[in-house]
Amino acid sequence: MTTDASRDSAVAALRAARLRAQGLVTPFGSPADAIERLVCVQAQDLAAAKWVLGARVRDSSEASIDAAIEGRLLLRSWPMRGTLHFVDPVMLRPILRLASPRVRMRSAKMERDEGIDLQVLATVRGIAVALLEGGRSATRDELQAAWSAAGVSTTGQRGYHLIWLLASEGLLCNGPIETRARQRFVLLDEWSPAGASDLGDDEALARLFAGYARGHGPVSARDFAWWTGLTLTQARAAVDLAGGAVTAWDDERFVAADAPNTGRSASGHHVLAPFDEYFLGYGDRSAFCSPDDALRVVPGKNGLFLPILVRDGEVVGTWRRSPERRAGTTVTLAPFLAGCELDGFRPALDRWAAFWSARLAGVEVEPTEVGPTA
Repeated sequence: MTTDASRDSAVAALRAARLRAQGLVTPFGSPADAIERLVCVQAQDLAAAKWVLGARVRDSSEASIDAAIEGRLLLRSWPMRGTLHFVDPVMLRPILRLASPRVRMRSAKMERDEGIDLQVLATVRGIAVALLEGGRSATRDELQAAWSAAGVSTTGQRGYHLIWLLASEGLLCNGPIETRARQRFVLLDEWSPAGASDLGDDEALARLFAGYARGHGPVSARDFAWWTGLTLTQARAAVDLAGGAVTAWDDERFVAADAPNTGRSASGHHVLAPFDEYFLGYGDRSAFCSPDDALRVVPGKNGLFLPILVRDGEVVGTWRRSPERRAGTTVTLAPFLAGCELDGFRPALDRWAAFWSARLAGVEVEPTEVGPTA
């Protein structure tokens, strides 16, 4: 059953603060503003990640997100957890320095099993530079074809892993838009040159926690360890290093020192993407989704997160779209509870359709198992 905490004032205040921090109460003015606030947004599904930003940016469209990508106002790479994210360009290199070593340690066995050694990495690195330098770009298939032609096997997941390794060391990143769901690869130093000065590790850790608290708060050190893939020891150090940039919310959670302290509850209906930061950005999701319902968001714990319906900060269902036909796209809502009020989601669905320049042909409701009502 759904989290039954809506009358708990502390939980309501936590939800409200997180909705405000994430730009779901007062939208941001641009995609760059959104990524500056959120720092990182999980983005292994490019199309879904566009709507993660679109849901938080006033009057946005797919074209405006694409323009921000092409304008290099946000980058897409593998900064942490071994997963693709949109990331603030200022923070990509510092995050890679902090987070990549731990992810690389976890991938060491796979690299041994696949025969990926220093010589192989030197070969693929040199080929990638020769293929991309001078402002050129390449698709994943083109990169792998160049490596295969040089005698480097890219069968199975080996080719993808080689790309990930080069991105984790800061050589590659995603660049120009190829299709709605795919980008071409470029050299990071050409696509987004490093600044004149770089952050030391302590300053980077402090800024990363402060940024996380600013765009996701209230958050705990455990939440931060989950979100970044860093150790809990590193996460606790990050809290200390952040100093006056954050302030305590309660005994374990922190917010940005300049976070607005207005409103102890939040109302509103949000139609959010799969892998949305409101769900994925926290190690502990119990304030807005019960463990039983979390299994409906990630059926079978298979790592694939469904799009979610959020009402007053609580995840109350999932949704899906049909393939677009001449009449438009039909959306099917799947509430967790029988009798769940769904009419309030129509404006958010209209906003979603406008973002994609799609026609919303209708909204259907999936039958719900007999159970409590809400």
